[in-house]
Amino acid sequence: MKARLALAAAFSLVAAATFAATGAPTAASAVADPSRPAADVEKDATRRPVEMIAFSKARAGDTVMDVWTGSGYWARLFSKIVGPQGCVLAEVPSEIPARFGDALGTAKAMAAEPGLGNVEVVNGPIDSLAPAKYVSKVDVVWIFEDYHDLHDSFMKEPDGRLADVAAYNRAVFKMLKPGGYYVVVDHAAPAGSGLSHTEDTHRIEPAALRAEVETAGFKFDGESRVLARTDDPHTALVFDKSIRGRTDRFAYRFRKPRS
Repeated sequence: MKARLALAAAFSLVAAATFAATGAPTAASAVADPSRPAADVEKDATRRPVEMIAFSKARAGDTVMDVWTGSGYWARLFSKIVGPQGCVLAEVPSEIPARFGDALGTAKAMAAEPGLGNVEVVNGPIDSLAPAKYVSKVDVVWIFEDYHDLHDSFMKEPDGRLADVAAYNRAVFKMLKPGGYYVVVDHAAPAGSGLSHTEDTHRIEPAALRAEVETAGFKFDGESRVLARTDDPHTALVFDKSIRGRTDRFAYRFRKPRS
């Protein structure tokens, strides 16, 4: 606990100095914001938000789409980064089953929190993502640890139709501005396993994910190994207590070509 407090204090000092010098929000200042919920702060050690936000290339004035926003951990942080001139689209797929709770209600409650006036909740089938008014208007699309789930049997519409992952990637491409970024962070499955472990251990082979995304027209733009772990055997369920929070995760950034 003392170590976490010391780290938070250090982030606060760096954030204050940077903001004073540039007048722009930073990843460090967003993470150090004292208004953040305690439950979010507790996740920082395993999510490395300062480095991950920097990797996303989101900046002041941007429109960022947080796909499958969940409790709003990333939406709150991106809200600070993009500032009052920007917008965060907290996306809630309509396919999320009721056993996960009221996902839409949770997102709406998050967006209603003080200081989050630039957060808008969007809800619909995962393969359409957002209303047409956002086509070619988004700077960054972000999906954290949920891409693999798009392949799973619980991602069904009421008519029984499974999520169309290829259509989802095409929808991301359509939403992004030319030159915009698509950032995917997920749990790594063993090399050569493809999509075979998205449901049993909730992992996906990095190469398989990259191939799917590039098929939609994206160009690979970079990788972060901040969340990589060499001690993960890649075989355990990511929710297993022995590995949770310590899985080998890869972060890929893709870019929509400018022409």
